[in-house]
Amino acid sequence: MLGEIQSSWISFFSKKQPKTFKVKVMTMDAEMEFSCEVKWKGKDLFDLVCRTIGLRETWFFGLRYMVKDTYAWLKPDKRVLDQDVPKDSPITFHFLAKFFPEKVEDELVQEITQHLFFLQVKKQILDEEIFCSPEASVLLASYAVQAKYGDYDPNFHKPGFLAQDELLPKRVLMQYQMTPDMWEEKITAWYAEHRGIARDEAEMEYLKIAQDLDMYGVSYFSITQNKRDTELLLGVDAQGLHIYSPNSKLNPNKSFPWSGIRNISYSEKEFTIKPLEKKKDVFKFYSSQLRVNKLILQLCIGNHDLFMRRRKVDSIEVQQMKAQAKEEKARKKMERQILAREKQMREDAERAKEEMERRLFQLQDEARMANEALLRSEETADLLAEKAQIAEEEAKLLAHKAAEAEQERQRLEVAAIKTKEEKRLMEQKMREAEQLAVKLVEQSERRSKEADHLKQDLNEAKDAERRAKQKLLEISKTTYQAAPACAGPPVSPDSDASADGSFLRMDFKDSDMKRLSMEIERERLEYMERSKHLQDQLKELKSEIESLKLEEQQQAGLYTLLTEPRPYTEPAYLPHSNVSDGQISPRPPEHTHTHRAAAGVPSQPSPDCSCFIKQMKVLFFFFSLRALLFVSCSSDATLLPGN
Repeated sequence: MLGEIQSSWISFFSKKQPKTFKVKVMTMDAEMEFSCEVKWKGKDLFDLVCRTIGLRETWFFGLRYMVKDTYAWLKPDKRVLDQDVPKDSPITFHFLAKFFPEKVEDELVQEITQHLFFLQVKKQILDEEIFCSPEASVLLASYAVQAKYGDYDPNFHKPGFLAQDELLPKRVLMQYQMTPDMWEEKITAWYAEHRGIARDEAEMEYLKIAQDLDMYGVSYFSITQNKRDTELLLGVDAQGLHIYSPNSKLNPNKSFPWSGIRNISYSEKEFTIKPLEKKKDVFKFYSSQLRVNKLILQLCIGNHDLFMRRRKVDSIEVQQMKAQAKEEKARKKMERQILAREKQMREDAERAKEEMERRLFQLQDEARMANEALLRSEETADLLAEKAQIAEEEAKLLAHKAAEAEQERQRLEVAAIKTKEEKRLMEQKMREAEQLAVKLVEQSERRSKEADHLKQDLNEAKDAERRAKQKLLEISKTTYQAAPACAGPPVSPDSDASADGSFLRMDFKDSDMKRLSMEIERERLEYMERSKHLQDQLKELKSEIESLKLEEQQQAGLYTLLTEPRPYTEPAYLPHSNVSDGQISPRPPEHTHTHRAAAGVPSQPSPDCSCFIKQMKVLFFFFSLRALLFVSCSSDATLLPGN
């Protein structure tokens, strides 16, 4: 009965207690969760993680966890749950490099090992756990960019492509007053020079530069050299132990290489370093916690083991790993070479393709331009043919016009000769007309003088007539006074004779007057006809001169092509003349007539004036004759009574 109760209690407790627990392992570039058995030791979990990520160089790494305000490494020979791990679920571990190699290019065999070291060292530099100068920071950043992005391509890697990447420590960014674009330009300048370097090679170059830094691979711990709390720093790395001042982690005050250390031990918080040479003093220091002394001792043992291991012949496992890594590197190198060659061939093919496409486009453009040029040439040929035809027609037309021009030239030469001859004749006629005008002017002046004489003679005739009339009246009065004395006698023959004489005188008067009037009228008509004929000749001469002037002006353009142009002087000719009874005087302009009329200046005698003068001459002659006859009759009558 008791056994049954015990078995039931055991089964109850076994059902309540879990057989597994959750673990989350965080590497530098991934997170993994595992379900672990309760009985697993630290080595079991560590091996599971290494198998998962494909890591064979396990002696550099460990699983780190946080304990209060410090960290600790998972012990491989102790159960996981029996250690001071957090009680969270899942339990978080960080898979990190616990020990660092002296020479990365000789000790890091696997590519995954190099990659994990690269990521961890890069994070330590960016977090300023490892001091790095600005120049080295820029160079390391360029290798990090090469490992991430590959070869630099200006067409793909535009300015600003590194804006989201953390590549430089904040201390370096704050040390210089430079913009992110300026830092990116500097990094890109180095990055462009790493063309052709593969990712693992770039990471290895990064680690080669980083391992020369003073703080590379050093784990620092705060210690005191005596109980009076003189603060110092203890550094543990692959070379040995180093003592630093609190303010300087770069240059150690004292160093203990692994080759010169005989023993390391601790007793609670006291830590003792015994040098190999017995003459040297033992170095003792104190830590704040016992857990820190355990951690320091654990790091010292691991680094010392690796230090001794490096100086021995590699194990078969390591030799196999190195051989495989060498073969893998050779294979990858060959693959990279093949890939680079193929890439180069592809780039050459793409360039050739682009060149062919460009050449094709160029040839197409040239063909299109040639077709366009051909079309233009055809159009130009057609246009030139049309122009040639037009030019031929124009040539024919010009030849025809040349022939016409030649004929016109000959005609103009003949016309010019005729014009010269006509001009000569016209000049001769003008000279004759001028001479005639001069003669007419002289004749007009002479007639004017004669008219003045005639006026004077007319006035004298009028005076003589008046005297004759007066004398006749006197005679008549004397006759009429003597008549009564003689009245009543018989008519004698003398009286008949006197009567016949008076009738004869009267008949003579009428017949003479008619005859004189007819002669005067006939002379006036003849003079008017001559004047009209002369005026018509003058008008015809003027019209001929005007037509010749107009013809010369019209033919001046063509005539200048044939003969040398010379100024044409209009021949002097007499303007239209006033004709009046055989007197021709130059006709002044209209304004001159108006001016003379306004001034009261007498003009040349008109035809009516000349006729009047002639009539007055005739009347004067008639009255003189009548007066003589009357005087003779009176004298006869006077003599008769005396007889």
